[in-house]
Amino acid sequence: MKILLLGKNGQVGWELQRALQPLGEVIALDRYVNEVGLCCDIANFATMEQTLSSIKPDIVINATAYTAVDKAESEPEQADLVNHLAVQSLAEQCKQRQALLIHYSTDYVFNGEGHIPWREDDATAPQNVYGQSKRKGEIALEHSNVNFINFRTSWVYAAQGNNFIKTMLKLAKSKDELSIIADQIGAPTSAALIADITAQAIRYYRLQSTEQQKILHGHYHLAAAGETSWFDYANYIFEQAKACGLELQLQHVHAIATAAYPTPAKRPLNSRLNTLKLQQNFQLHLPMWQQGVAQVIKEIIQ
Repeated sequence: MKILLLGKNGQVGWELQRALQPLGEVIALDRYVNEVGLCCDIANFATMEQTLSSIKPDIVINATAYTAVDKAESEPEQADLVNHLAVQSLAEQCKQRQALLIHYSTDYVFNGEGHIPWREDDATAPQNVYGQSKRKGEIALEHSNVNFINFRTSWVYAAQGNNFIKTMLKLAKSKDELSIIADQIGAPTSAALIADITAQAIRYYRLQSTEQQKILHGHYHLAAAGETSWFDYANYIFEQAKACGLELQLQHVHAIATAAYPTPAKRPLNSRLNTLKLQQNFQLHLPMWQQGVAQVIKEIIQ
């Protein structure tokens, strides 16, 4: 089996390079040309077509995305190019080559209201440009008739790259007080978990009959178990950091409402994802969110 991984240096892409290795030959690319002349500038459709023609993968995993949520409000064309039009082109090319396309999306495709975890078939209504671009990418997958598995996830973090954990640790070492939003609820999900679940899903998928594989195509919600607010998440980070021996200057953490911290892009209050379909269809178990967070904090500090 030949797997083409696009976006190898992002948080999820970095972990996928590790998790995919036992499954087959993995060709991992980023936007820069490698030693054999291959690259994955996903927004360059002609280059991507050449790459796919050269490699002839059985599976294409798209771990690239435009993820600057606030910046997208002033760069809607760029967000649409990467998250929608490039995905549309990639889906068409995978369809032509009968390759399975694995993609990643976000809880931002929903309106972020209520308290019930979102199911895969709930109505979508993205509230910002980033979410709209990701949803248009999903629609492109649906309309292309490509064989696809799309994992919607939330609150992604890793030891690699920039994320909430690293920001909190940096601020806690230099500030006495912090104000953290307490009315947005979700599940911090590690890039390592996303990568491991992706690999497990591929392994299970490959063992199925053609008819069963067809049933497995579609959208899935992938998030760690449990739920928390950014405020409680931050406090857990500080507790774990102290337990690892990190000295913090921080003395007080204040809970604030989303309304008290305006941002260019509207953020969802409800980022909960119902993961039952994923667990049942692929016979998987998802660990509590605290487990991955504690592990990554140790990794970052040590």
